[in-house]
Amino acid sequence: MRAFGIDIGGTGIKGAPVDLDTGKLAADRKKIATPRPATPEAVTDVVRELAGSFPQSGEVIGATFPGVVISGTIRSAANVDKTWIGTNAAALFGKAIGTDVAMLNDADAAGVAEMTFGAGKGERGTVLMLTFGTGIGSALFTGGLLVPNTEFGHIEIHGHDAETRASEHAKELHDLSWGKWAGHVHEYLQHMEGLISPDLIIVGGGVSKQSDKWVPLLTGIRARVVPAAMLNDAGIVGAAMTAVPAGSGS
Repeated sequence: MRAFGIDIGGTGIKGAPVDLDTGKLAADRKKIATPRPATPEAVTDVVRELAGSFPQSGEVIGATFPGVVISGTIRSAANVDKTWIGTNAAALFGKAIGTDVAMLNDADAAGVAEMTFGAGKGERGTVLMLTFGTGIGSALFTGGLLVPNTEFGHIEIHGHDAETRASEHAKELHDLSWGKWAGHVHEYLQHMEGLISPDLIIVGGGVSKQSDKWVPLLTGIRARVVPAAMLNDAGIVGAAMTAVPAGSGS
C-alpha cells in the first residue's frame, strides 16, 4: 500500500510517495525551501505544489508540522510564523489539495517511522527520538507507544531553550566545530537522561547523515545513542504512515 507524506520543517518542506509495506520512498523526494515568512498561506501553497508534483501517488496524504498538533490544529509554532497557532492545518491543507490530510508533529512522525522500520524497531523500553535541525524535535515512546507532542527541544538549559545551543542551526549559526557542538548535545542528552531515563536515544535530522563525526563523541551517556536508520526521510515516511489507520489492509 502507498500513501503520500509531506514533512514541513523550519528550513525545507519535503514530500514523496511512500511504500507502507517497506517504509521506503516510492519515488525521489521533492524539497522546496520553507517560505519566509512561513505563514499558513505561504506554506499551503508549497504543500499544494508538492502534492501536485506526484499525481499518481494516491489520495491518502499525511503531513507533519514543527510544533504541537492536536486534532489537526496547530498549538505552537517556534520556528515558523506565529499566525499558525490556532490554525486547523488539516482542514487548510485538505481544502487546498482536495482530499483529507492527517497531521502530526514532525518529530513524532520521524519517531513512528524509526520505531516501525528503523533504529527503534523491536524496542519495548523507553525510547527517545531527537531530530536536530532548525530546532530540536523530540518523540517519546514507552512500550512501543508514542507520547505525542513532547517538544523537549524547548527545555531550558542555562536559562535558554536547549535548541538554541544544540540544534544543527545553532552549530551553523555560531560556526561551532564538531567537538564543541557535540559538547552542547552531550549536555542536553545528560539533562534528558535525568528527566526520563531512556534506554535508547535515536538521533536524526539532516545532521544524522554525518553521525560519524559527532555521535562517537557522546561518551558518558548511559543510554545507547544511535543514528536514525532512515536519516532525514523518516518524517516523510511517518507522515505517510499516519494517513492510514493502523490495521488497514493494502
